[in-house]
Amino acid sequence: MTRTAPITQDVMTIPRKAEGGKPNLIGLTRDALRQTLIENGTPEKQAKMRAGQIWQWIYQWGIRDFADMTNLSKAYRIELEEIFTLHTPEVVSRQVSSDGTRKYLVRIAGGHEVEVVYIPEEGRGTLCISSQVGCTLTCSFCHTGTQKLVRNLTAGEIVGQIMVARDDLKEWPEQGAPKDETRLLSNIVLMGMGEPLYNFENVRDAMKIAMDPEGIQLSRRRITLSTSGVVPEIHRTAAEIGCMLAVSFHATTDEVRDGLVPINKKWNIEALLDALRAYPKVSNSERITFEYVMLDGINDTDEDARRLVKLIEGIPAKINLIPFNEWPGAPYKRSSNNRIRAFADIIHNAGYASPIRKPRGEDIMAACGQLKSATERARKSRREVEADAGLS
Repeated sequence: MTRTAPITQDVMTIPRKAEGGKPNLIGLTRDALRQTLIENGTPEKQAKMRAGQIWQWIYQWGIRDFADMTNLSKAYRIELEEIFTLHTPEVVSRQVSSDGTRKYLVRIAGGHEVEVVYIPEEGRGTLCISSQVGCTLTCSFCHTGTQKLVRNLTAGEIVGQIMVARDDLKEWPEQGAPKDETRLLSNIVLMGMGEPLYNFENVRDAMKIAMDPEGIQLSRRRITLSTSGVVPEIHRTAAEIGCMLAVSFHATTDEVRDGLVPINKKWNIEALLDALRAYPKVSNSERITFEYVMLDGINDTDEDARRLVKLIEGIPAKINLIPFNEWPGAPYKRSSNNRIRAFADIIHNAGYASPIRKPRGEDIMAACGQLKSATERARKSRREVEADAGLS
């Protein structure tokens, strides 16, 4: 059994071409929304105001029917309905774990499907969203990586995942009601299917919408983007999004990381750490999160822990230790609880926070590294899944 996987293809994926039909206003930036209205008949002098009104209806109140936008004239609402659509991904299935985690399978244009996970915790609720259908990276421990990349998600399909989760949680504010600061969905993590930095522009535009003070209103400090190490885009993330950053690190030597995270063959640990050292200064982020999946006998020794501490010296950081979430055909085993605690103690004693992530949603395959569209799973036998993962 081999534990290696091919390096990601040396390409930047591109969004799929739009299909025919009405243009979807969800996912457009403010400037793009204004320009689209002008191009479709809204007088230029009114366009900024109209765009602002429509923006608030969509993203502050969660409205998907132009007829309900009551501060617009009836004639203008009819005109909008004839020209545009307000479309979010279709929820195909919704599963609820015994621990309260919710997993949604959502269908997007072209019939493709991605998974979205909501994780309720004490005092917060985190939504894990996807940025691509499938993934290019083929990380050998990740179930999602066994599904080939199909395409990038559009900005509308990314922010649409937030919107359908808020629909399910019934969390859109009620007009005229006292403002409620309690948020069931308080945090976003781009840790679902795909590598966000291989879909940078769409991810950036979607997160700008999520952070907009007249819309969904999430602070940039409540949004975490996770990358496997697309070094050239890390500086752009700091400058153009400014959210919190997490990196799928998982190993302390290039030899081991090449097998676990094949993108390391393109940008090795040294190059990645150089980019990460600059990130907090540019983005004004407090610290970087290093994600480290605990694999029995692979990356979990005391020596690995000491090496990790030395590598990240000088970087404001915390290390999330993730017990490996097994999936059918997985080539690894989860490190023992005692081994994980010993590893965490070394990091903690060096002055870094080292929380051990509690696996959530394992009974519905919603845990970290387990996401994969249901249609893809249904099409493949276990033998085929293992072949895609490079295990046979």
